[in-house]
Amino acid sequence: MKQRMSKMIHVLTGPTAVGKTELALRWAEANGAEIVSCDALLFYRGMDIGTAKPAAEERARVPHHLIDLCEVNEGMDITDYVRMAQAAVADIAARGRKVLVAGGSGFYLKAFFAPVADAVAVAPELRSAIAAQLMAEGLPALVAELERLNPDGLGGLDVDNPRRVTRALERCRASGRTLAGMAAEFAQQPGPFSEWAVCCTRLDREPDELNGRIAKRVDAMLASGLVDEVRRLRAAGLEKNLSAARAIGYRETLAVLDGELAETELPGEIAKNTRGLVKKQRTWFRSQMPEHRVLAAEAATVADLF
Repeated sequence: MKQRMSKMIHVLTGPTAVGKTELALRWAEANGAEIVSCDALLFYRGMDIGTAKPAAEERARVPHHLIDLCEVNEGMDITDYVRMAQAAVADIAARGRKVLVAGGSGFYLKAFFAPVADAVAVAPELRSAIAAQLMAEGLPALVAELERLNPDGLGGLDVDNPRRVTRALERCRASGRTLAGMAAEFAQQPGPFSEWAVCCTRLDREPDELNGRIAKRVDAMLASGLVDEVRRLRAAGLEKNLSAARAIGYRETLAVLDGELAETELPGEIAKNTRGLVKKQRTWFRSQMPEHRVLAAEAATVADLF
């Protein structure tokens, strides 16, 4: 068992705009590592500016995995992510390289610490029916049905996330069980990386400093052509993928294109919603992550990370 647990995964996480990308690149360069992305929006080809996706020059410095996996009109499932992450981690390690997981998407990040996908089988017909219900009735109707099926509550389910709500409703209908009942059984399963040792570091910054970085990032995105990017993605079917279309930066820009939001209000709206996301991320990091190091990003060095 000691031999098996000698395999190591390094994880660098933290809230949006904290400064993960550059430190991850520098640590990977210094330690012969490759980066496995753990950002839910980097999966999609063409979602570049609004996601602050690592640029081609940055990806040339260090090999990256699990970026640009699918088209923007296609969904990404946690089971797909786990399968591809396991393959990427095994491949990196087999070549004698170190593994650095980098990103701040909690649901995907959790895969490296705990089980995240159960064995409930959802028939394609049921999945299509719930997707059609979402389109016809909207997210509140699905949440209301979930609440009826789960009288003991929805736990920590993000009821503002269409993909999370849809998947939860699929599993409840398919199994006839509550989320809490499935979760209790599910928690007893080994995680997909249970044979690996995982060392995690989280970067953070003081709120005022991080808010300033968020504002600068939003300005840079708009200057780089975010509105034109969203126009192209809309033509490619962005709105068929509700998780992508509702992502911060994209949903506000769609509102501008639809005349529902003044373009002058766009920077402030994106920044405000990003600050809200950071608040949710920090709550998740505190409540869901196992024991880990927290470093002040402004002073962190490559040598400090792990």
